[in-house]
Amino acid sequence: MSETETEKQTGGENVEAYGEILAWWKQKNIQTEAELAEALHSVGVLFAFHSGKQENERVTWHDTREIFSHDGVTDYSGDLLTLLEIRNAKIAYTFFLSAFGEHRALDEAFLLRLHKLLTRNTYDARRYEIGERPGTFKRHGFVTGRYEVGAPPEDTAEETRELLSELRDLPLPEEKLLTAGAYFHARLENIRPFADGNGTTGRLALNYFLVSHNHPPVVIHEEDRAAYLGALESWDAVQDLRPMRTFLEEQLVKTWSRRRKPAESKEAASAPKLHDFL
Repeated sequence: MSETETEKQTGGENVEAYGEILAWWKQKNIQTEAELAEALHSVGVLFAFHSGKQENERVTWHDTREIFSHDGVTDYSGDLLTLLEIRNAKIAYTFFLSAFGEHRALDEAFLLRLHKLLTRNTYDARRYEIGERPGTFKRHGFVTGRYEVGAPPEDTAEETRELLSELRDLPLPEEKLLTAGAYFHARLENIRPFADGNGTTGRLALNYFLVSHNHPPVVIHEEDRAAYLGALESWDAVQDLRPMRTFLEEQLVKTWSRRRKPAESKEAASAPKLHDFL
């Protein structure tokens, strides 16, 4: 089988698995904070680990799990900033759950609050000296990446509001929700509305958009960072959304395929038995 044929087969398998996961999630009919917390179970800490690791290589699974479970760590010899980032992720996740239970809109106030919780006490001295603060739009021209993306500070607030308005005002058919999520994430990361913390904020905001529309959230795995950045760059360079849409579908399948109950998962039902190895 050629490389192209293999890619097509894999893509087809992902589409089928995505449809199964989406149907499985919808049958849960999640309405409350407690129901969402139960559905996510271990995914909350998994998301926090992978999202944090995207930005800070010193974030570990052990420390993230300890903070989420016990609000502290043992035998820690790392830096304080990393601990602050992980604990902020826990606090922001708690806010994420409560906001869902309150049916809070994904608006400017929500986004700024999410950013403040995720970046509290983590801005460096240089940013503070020039007036940048967690929970506020950037005041200076922070850009990043190969294409130096980032809206001018004077346009940042308006561009972000326009993006949020698009999500609110346009009809979003069920089969287009992941596409809308890909657009939201790619656009927000291109705007880069904050002086720091754009990635962690953007990934959690993406998941809030998804769960608010009865769609399973997605973990963007740190080991797939190169593909993630490539999908973002495709938007930055030529506004091609297909790589991000495909990437998110792949990541969603990776997130949920092994977390469904065995009776609900074809993959689990066909898992190898001892006799297969004898």
